[in-house]
Amino acid sequence: MALLIACTVLPSYSKKPKIDKAGKPKSVVILYENDAHCAVDGYTRLRGLADAISKADTAYVGVVSSGDFLQGALAGAISRGQYITDIMRPVSYDAVTLGNHEFDYGTERMIELLQMLGAPVVSSNFFKFGATEPVYQPYIIKEYGNRCVAFIGTTTPETMRSEGYAFRDSDGRQTYDLRTSDVYALVQKAANEARNEGADYVVVLSHLGEEVRSTGITSHELVQATRGIDIVLDGHTHAVVPCDTVLNADGMPVPITQTGTQLANIGKLLIDCNGRISLSLIPTDSIAYSNVCVSAATDSIKALMNSVTSRHIARLPFPLSVHEADGNGWLVRHNAAGIGDLVADAFRSCMDAEIGLVNGGSLRNSLPEGNLTYGDIVSVQPFDNHMCLIEATGEQLMGMLMKCTQKCPEYDGSFPHVSGMKYTVHALSDRITDVEIYNRSSDRYEPLDLQRTYTVGLNDYYSNGGFYSTLKDCRLLRSTTMLSRDALANYLEASKDGTVSEAYRQQQGRVTVLDD
Repeated sequence: MALLIACTVLPSYSKKPKIDKAGKPKSVVILYENDAHCAVDGYTRLRGLADAISKADTAYVGVVSSGDFLQGALAGAISRGQYITDIMRPVSYDAVTLGNHEFDYGTERMIELLQMLGAPVVSSNFFKFGATEPVYQPYIIKEYGNRCVAFIGTTTPETMRSEGYAFRDSDGRQTYDLRTSDVYALVQKAANEARNEGADYVVVLSHLGEEVRSTGITSHELVQATRGIDIVLDGHTHAVVPCDTVLNADGMPVPITQTGTQLANIGKLLIDCNGRISLSLIPTDSIAYSNVCVSAATDSIKALMNSVTSRHIARLPFPLSVHEADGNGWLVRHNAAGIGDLVADAFRSCMDAEIGLVNGGSLRNSLPEGNLTYGDIVSVQPFDNHMCLIEATGEQLMGMLMKCTQKCPEYDGSFPHVSGMKYTVHALSDRITDVEIYNRSSDRYEPLDLQRTYTVGLNDYYSNGGFYSTLKDCRLLRSTTMLSRDALANYLEASKDGTVSEAYRQQQGRVTVLDD
């Protein structure tokens, strides 16, 4: 089986290795994944690999997840997470933690789904607002032979912005909290308690990521601020990180790893008979094993999905990608893209608005060349957001553009793709210029009038934390029951001759990003 890369480190805090009760020395293997985002086909190989290692009887085996499994593609979108739960249950996870996208369907739905999952959920920083104890246990200790491994969970507090609606009730009162100010302290507290309880190894299931974002909280900073942690199995930023070593508060090296996204790789944490820790990433496609129960669940779910999603929508003569030209990274989160133009046009058309607006972070997957099905459309817009028409002043629109492009050229899910509008971003000087709005009467673009009001077609994420809540106070003119994916499907179905316009092959110059 091909390994991408491996690294070996000595644990900083672990006790001397123990001998198995039967007297036979056995290692411990923890298989891990993060940001699976509804990649249903990988789960049977994950469990199959675990079964094969267990059958060889040379190691005790566990399986864990660092979050973001309920949402991100078709299976999650059309079942509000149920299909993914049904597939993951027979994988028999030893522990899972919460990713930000576990909150996409609301907190109560998340709690309901996690109860069905049948796996221990660990989260050291997810609290009911004002509570002194977390909703889930901050850690769990699992015994593998005579060795005890503690798994601590932690989730990025930026979830309170990106999925802000899940943390408030219908009256806008805060109901849940991710404790932004003391994330590191809560992980440290859990590590101390786990050590005192007898943990030989402390593993953090982290959904923090390596990129500095709005909260400034990262997995690297977590390590630097704590002690007593042996390893961090990270997630959130979709990076492929076989092993990145960071010094903790005592100057001890602690490895951090990520597997990428959509189960492209399975991580393997090995604690050998001498207590040494090694990490490796295994390309999932290279795994020849499978599990009968997981495969049966997957096949059943795929049949259900096919009955819903096989409807033909339109023909696309070219692919439309959300990624950079090299296939890596999120183009739609820092620059214009044809797929952004397309979705923004669909929103504008659906709501008969002057402006269409969609944030890059909601564009989750690319569209393939060829005959598009409804399933393809759902994969692009998998979230359960409904279409709205709002009224915004020119001043509010300018404020939105400035706020949502402030991190450019870095990635930001709030990056605005537009229809009926043009603007220029000066990335280094944090300026927005040349903002123009299309005038249907005169059939030309005109400068933005800060005092005028404009109608904007977009989905209801704008009022639930989207675009940094810059449009939240805009007047709501009309709300609908139409999902954003159906707005896109309807727009494409109306394409001339059933074929998507060549105009979308390249981005149409609505957004210009300058390095000045």
